[in-house]
Amino acid sequence: MGSQGALIEILDREGQVRALHKIAQWPLSIGRSPDCDLVLPDVHVAGQHALLDWGEEGAELALLPSLNGGWVAERRLQGGERVALGVGGVFRLGSTELRLRTSAQALPAEQPLGHEHEVRGWRGNAWLPILLVFWMGLLWFDQWSAVNPGTPWIDYSSAVLTPLGVLLVWAALWSLVNQLFQRRFPFVLHLKRALLALTGLHLIGALLPLVAYSLSLPRLLVLDAVSFPLGLAAMLWWHASLVWPRAKRWLAAILAALLLLGLVMTVAKRQEQQYWLGPAYLSSLPPPAFRLVAPKSPEAMIESLKPLQAQLKKQANRDNDQPSLDGADE
Repeated sequence: MGSQGALIEILDREGQVRALHKIAQWPLSIGRSPDCDLVLPDVHVAGQHALLDWGEEGAELALLPSLNGGWVAERRLQGGERVALGVGGVFRLGSTELRLRTSAQALPAEQPLGHEHEVRGWRGNAWLPILLVFWMGLLWFDQWSAVNPGTPWIDYSSAVLTPLGVLLVWAALWSLVNQLFQRRFPFVLHLKRALLALTGLHLIGALLPLVAYSLSLPRLLVLDAVSFPLGLAAMLWWHASLVWPRAKRWLAAILAALLLLGLVMTVAKRQEQQYWLGPAYLSSLPPPAFRLVAPKSPEAMIESLKPLQAQLKKQANRDNDQPSLDGADE
């Protein structure tokens, strides 16, 4: 190869480089035996599996006698076959995928660090404990507004500590998946993403009904019904994109399809109701001081209920047409 350098990259299941081997001389012997120049810890590879050499037309891979042979692109190779690899050639021996890279190839441009690599551990995340306390305060407020005065403190602690424990377990499980596929354990990053998503969903769930009540916009609660599944799908994608960064588009497409299917099923179950999405009414009303628009007069309310008369009459006729359970005429 003259003065050109070359190396072999050993790739993982995601196509990422997990090990490098600098080629010091040609030919390069590959196999499981310690006598080989490149030793692969793969039980599907023979002791002396292949030879990689450099000829006049570039790199050439020669398969030695073995049980499993190898692959170059979609071509299956058996012992005794020889094939040209070409520039940046990827080949597989046994269950191990390898790639040849030389200094003659154009080196990819340096990529900027992603946010997941900028900060490690808790350093630089001083705001995270503040957000955690704020989220726990929201949980405490929800419990305080739902229970009677003088309720034992244990009722407050369980309402706050149980979601906190679930959050920590959630971040730890995603970090374990990251450890399996990426060989790193970004617990703080997964915790941060989950906490941001949960706090945002909590605030949306609290503020949208208040805004709908204040401005007399009941259909605004449709956003409340859609925001939770949409936020949950976005949070799942946010976590999964750390584990499988090369499959972001596929993950987004799958989650979007599941979200759309869930909304269609929700609408299908509520065809006979007044509204397809969102609650039919506010189960609890904020204090009147939050009301920003003038209330409707009784006459306007009665007028707005007139369209329901035909629906109620239709439902009553349908009920009357059904036969009696005991078969007797009334």
